[in-house]
Amino acid sequence: MESPIFTPCKIGPIELRNRTIRSAAFENMAIDNKPSELLFDYHTAVARGGVGMTTVAYAAVNRSGLSFNGQLLMCEEAVPELKRLTDAIHAEGAKASIQIGHCGNMTHRSTCGCLPLGASRGFNMYSPTFHAKLNEKEILGLIKDFGDAVRLARKAGFDCVEIHAGHGYLISQFLSPYTNRRHDRWGGSLENRMRFMQEVVKECLAAAGDDIAVIVKTNMFDGMRRGLNEEECLKVAKELQRLGVHALVLTAGFVSCAPMEVMAGAMPMKTLIHYMPWRSMWWLKAMIWLGGRMMIKEVPYKDAYFYERAMRFRKELTMPLIYVGGMVDINDMEKVVGSGFVAFQMARALVNDTDFVNKLRSGVLTKSPCGHSNYCIGRMYSEPMICHHCVKEKMPKKIEREVESLERKWK
Repeated sequence: MESPIFTPCKIGPIELRNRTIRSAAFENMAIDNKPSELLFDYHTAVARGGVGMTTVAYAAVNRSGLSFNGQLLMCEEAVPELKRLTDAIHAEGAKASIQIGHCGNMTHRSTCGCLPLGASRGFNMYSPTFHAKLNEKEILGLIKDFGDAVRLARKAGFDCVEIHAGHGYLISQFLSPYTNRRHDRWGGSLENRMRFMQEVVKECLAAAGDDIAVIVKTNMFDGMRRGLNEEECLKVAKELQRLGVHALVLTAGFVSCAPMEVMAGAMPMKTLIHYMPWRSMWWLKAMIWLGGRMMIKEVPYKDAYFYERAMRFRKELTMPLIYVGGMVDINDMEKVVGSGFVAFQMARALVNDTDFVNKLRSGVLTKSPCGHSNYCIGRMYSEPMICHHCVKEKMPKKIEREVESLERKWK
């Protein structure tokens, strides 16, 4: 009998040929905030490699929501190339999804073109920069921008949109008491802090109509003091269920405070520093060199690292859930599907090998050879996300040694 991970499944109005989804892990492959040939080739290869759906990662709903120059911006000018991409993905038999979001205060004026905006005013030490508090008019404008982004996604031929409401980006900044210190209708109680998310979701569902799936990436915990705990995140998930989104992607972590909760393991500091442009980011390189291990704390890696937490949500929710986190082994994939998750997302296995799903299905592989050094993550802040096995240029010895050391650690 064929593995259950290769059976079709439905998410809202769309049907996937199997349960595998390339997660919305940032590729850093946009040029001038529009799709590049590298982005086209990568996602087309992933679709050819057998996935049910591939997710184009982080498209900002407006310019103030860009956190990196290599990100996509949802605008009319990007639609023709996005349509070329979705057509190519569909020709390979896969569905196409796009993650939409706004980074909030996690950016810099040089990238987003304005003083960064957040749920509350403050200082972001990772840029570093001050950020302003969104006013009522700006909040209402952003809600409309999310809806417009969904309309553009439909025009570009996407089958699904994934709203990013986790990881400490703008929706998450409104949800979390750590970043939301407002005293108006958008802050205070959890009910008020959910209001921005509610309005965004309603706007997106209205824009999607009845032929595009709308899913939400949401936290199970923030991972730091004064952040959302599991009980509060469960209330957020139940509200998303009430609102009628088609599925939830269960994740965790807060990029500005607990980044390794998102992907587990350790940040390869030498890799991170090496790929940062010296002239524009010398100060950040210096900060990381002096205190990187304190700023970016290690979280032990294990396969399927969110499974136990995600099962709590599975037991308390009736809606479709999509698992993400450490999906590299076919045994874990089958366990996840057997536990009631409609599908699962993965990224590192598909950064390592775009043909991974086909190799699972044919029996060539039962587990990804990814060693979890997080080299691909260390370089993605300034270079395209590529596995060290796929890098064409010769890597410095210090990077090779770091990769080998971290891969031995999580073996």
